[in-house]
Amino acid sequence: MNLAELFRHETDLQALAAGQVLFKEGEQGELMYVLISGTAEITVRGRLVETAEAGAILGEMAMIDDDIRSATVIAKIDCKLLSIDRKRFNFLIQQTPNFALYVMRVIANRLRKTDALL
Repeated sequence: MNLAELFRHETDLQALAAGQVLFKEGEQGELMYVLISGTAEITVRGRLVETAEAGAILGEMAMIDDDIRSATVIAKIDCKLLSIDRKRFNFLIQQTPNFALYVMRVIANRLRKTDALL
């Protein structure tokens, strides 16, 4: 599922310049993001665990468990992001079951990668 394509008509995007932090590990999270363009690095405890590209979701765990951020995300190059709040997230998983499955796969994949690195 290419989320950059799914949300290609969105106009309310957040710009993040290269080197800027989207969110930090340990912060409270209330939004998740779809990386519409650009590249961002995801680190856990200071270790790079993934380089996210257009179409990736970021901060998805905040939509599920209301806990603190488990990673830090920093723009590697200039990025455009779509923020998704809990209300929209719930709508998406109800109206698009493949979206829910996609989010679960992303979480499982990131957990496996992080476990392997740490």
